[in-house]
Amino acid sequence: MSLPRIAVDAMGGDEGVRVMIEGAALARRRHDRFKFLLVGDEKRIKAALDNHPNMRGASEVLHAEDTIAGDEKPSQALRRAKTTSMGMAVEAVKSGDAGAAVSGGNTGALMAIAKIALRTMPGIDRPALAALLPTLGDNDLVMLDLGANTECDARNLVEFAVMGAAYSRVATGRAAPRVRLLNIGTEEIKGTDALQEAAAVLRRAEGDLALSFDGYAEADILGSGQFDVVVTDGFSGNIALKAVEGTAKFVADLLKRSFTSSLRSKFGFLISRPATELLRHHLDPNNHNGAVFLGLNGIVVKSHGGASAAGVANAVAVTARLLEEDVTERIKADLATVGMDELRRAANAAVRA
Repeated sequence: MSLPRIAVDAMGGDEGVRVMIEGAALARRRHDRFKFLLVGDEKRIKAALDNHPNMRGASEVLHAEDTIAGDEKPSQALRRAKTTSMGMAVEAVKSGDAGAAVSGGNTGALMAIAKIALRTMPGIDRPALAALLPTLGDNDLVMLDLGANTECDARNLVEFAVMGAAYSRVATGRAAPRVRLLNIGTEEIKGTDALQEAAAVLRRAEGDLALSFDGYAEADILGSGQFDVVVTDGFSGNIALKAVEGTAKFVADLLKRSFTSSLRSKFGFLISRPATELLRHHLDPNNHNGAVFLGLNGIVVKSHGGASAAGVANAVAVTARLLEEDVTERIKADLATVGMDELRRAANAAVRA
């Protein structure tokens, strides 16, 4: 089955064209239904395509004169969006020339450009950045927000819960994903006013939502597999995500150092290599690459700037799955079923109380 083509910001990411094209080519080798609109420097893209003949018939190149720097402010990026590879990739989604866009570039700029170009869905105040994290359970964990919104009120957190549950149903197949709010404790009295208000709204509306609200979660059980979605503000979420990634790298580096410390350790490594390779694969962020901006009228996926070709391929696969499952329409249907106006009134009543 063919899918709407995916617009790839070929200039995004730490290594730009080479890795982005190689990643797209790897994704297409795994799934030949993928087609691409490659946006960026035409000369460099065509040169990279020479190494990937499987991409030629499946790709169109759209020349972009400019790129957005990694340290560029979102306000500056917005002013130049129309001539940049990132801006043109998102614009292709808006115009219908592509079904979704993928970029490894500046997260803040991508968020700003996507929000202005695609707008938020009716009933959604702010979009959120969501990603899949590995767990010890059978399911990956959907975590949001990961940095798009540093400050959130109760209404935002409730909206994130609805959107995260819709994404989780696509990712896990669970009819009513288990949702928790990230907090400093599991007791009902813990946390900020916004967290307590959001929890009260979700408890009252749970029967109308396609999710199971399980209360609060502390950061130390994010990888336990006990729940499917964790909701937080972007400030806390970004810190938690970086802590998880840093811990994974620490464990991997510590194991490597331990296994090379002596001849006996090296021998032990040979015996335990299958297990350590499984651990390395499970902890490798490239295998979970691809964060999506939920709440927009279109699909935009953020690839990690330092992702390898395999990581980019995974981000493309995530994008294709979101297209295939039509997650945007799923969220709209959930919002219509729930009635976000009613949830807002409940949130406002909780604030007044």
